[in-house]
Amino acid sequence: MTLDLRLYALADPAVAGGRSLPALAALIADSVTLVQLRDKHGSTRVMIEEARDIASVLKPRGTPLLINDRVDVALAAKADGVHVGWDDIEPADARRLLGPDAIIGLSIKSMKEAAAAPLDLLNYVAIGGVYATSSKDNIAAPIGPGGLREIAAAIRARKPGMPICAISGIDASNASEVVEAGADGVAVISALSMAKDPAVAGKELRNVVDLALAKRGSA
Repeated sequence: MTLDLRLYALADPAVAGGRSLPALAALIADSVTLVQLRDKHGSTRVMIEEARDIASVLKPRGTPLLINDRVDVALAAKADGVHVGWDDIEPADARRLLGPDAIIGLSIKSMKEAAAAPLDLLNYVAIGGVYATSSKDNIAAPIGPGGLREIAAAIRARKPGMPICAISGIDASNASEVVEAGADGVAVISALSMAKDPAVAGKELRNVVDLALAKRGSA
């Protein structure tokens, strides 16, 4: 399955604007290129049901669904892969369990992690938090576009062409800055889920990213 990080939506029932996750997925399905289910409080059974319902919306469009951390949920729901952090399952174990065709992404927050990340086992990395956000508990200071640029360069020095998305506090007002700093796309939660009209917000944000990528490509 083709990996496209341009507009990577994180679906979290705690940050869904009062909508069900399948309803939210339906609203943004025409603009997003990748979706991750992140549910830190739901039971395993609920997460599997959520994943299957979201996948039913995305599958006709060929949009992959990843699960945050939970390889067991990904397997049960037949999702396309997982996204993990440094305290979650090791990427090597996730790859062994999910197989060579699964999409596996890893969060990168520092130059130290950029140097240690097992890039050959990964399909992409998510660098951040770039800006401040209220959608996730994060005691670390935002790295800003400058920090993103530095970490992205370190990643690509190790593995040229490695797909990179930026995460945390990103919306239509600053998405072009992170693309200019080296990201191939943006991972967002509130910018879509908390928008008055997520469908409109998705199209606007996707347009900003596409224009920034086109500008970077012609530079």
